Amino acid sequence: MNILITASSRGIGFNLARELLKRGHRVVISSSNIDNLRKAYQELERFGKVDYFKADVLVKDDLELLVKNAWESMNGIDALIWNAPNIKCEPCMVHEARYMDWAEAALLHIASPGYLTTLLIQAWLEKKMKGVVIYLSSVSVREPMPPLLLADTARAGLIQLAKGISRTYGGKGIRAYTVLLGSFDTPGARENLTKLAEEKGIDPQEFWKREVLERTPLKRTGKWEELGALIDFLLSENAEYMLGSTIVFDGAMTKAI
Repeated sequence: MNILITASSRGIGFNLARELLKRGHRVVISSSNIDNLRKAYQELERFGKVDYFKADVLVKDDLELLVKNAWESMNGIDALIWNAPNIKCEPCMVHEARYMDWAEAALLHIASPGYLTTLLIQAWLEKKMKGVVIYLSSVSVREPMPPLLLADTARAGLIQLAKGISRTYGGKGIRAYTVLLGSFDTPGARENLTKLAEEKGIDPQEFWKREVLERTPLKRTGKWEELGALIDFLLSENAEYMLGSTIVFDGAMTKAI
């Protein structure tokens, strides 16, 4: 499959790109940071066919150019995996949020993935192609975490979007899923937890252990090969009857059902 992954120069997007390349997919990675992108490309190219394009997912023209470039690079896009960077103010409480923080959250977590989805569905319909959209979200939309409320309020809409796309276009071979992720050991996760630990005067390593590892009965974060296997399955025809589904992938971290 030819797959476009957003926000994929590091963290979840980067590691997922590696796992999908190892499984034989072709991948385009993207980021607003060209230096990180070049470094990621150099690390990924030994695993399979990969290309990269600079794109700020908050900018409409960048989204349009990203689809154009990725399509031309791979001679078509079969799937979009939407991954988003953190909002700049995170971790931040509601009483600390400014108007532009709320605007960024809405743009980053619903408007941008929505518009990118529109662009691809238009192309798939025009060319009578099948397509898959997978939104990577957070399990905190089911069980709110106060420092992430801005993001969670916005990205909760992706569940509705995936279901609506599947009901509307599923008969034409276009399907969508939302994956609610638990904790993974990423630079972004470490940065957020370190900020919170420093605010509370707690050792960051102890805070990570308490707030991440000990929240799941497995006492660990998710493994990249586990996430890669799940996404590879959702991309396959074997997951067709699951179209529109929301998948919780959190190691039983949350109490929500």
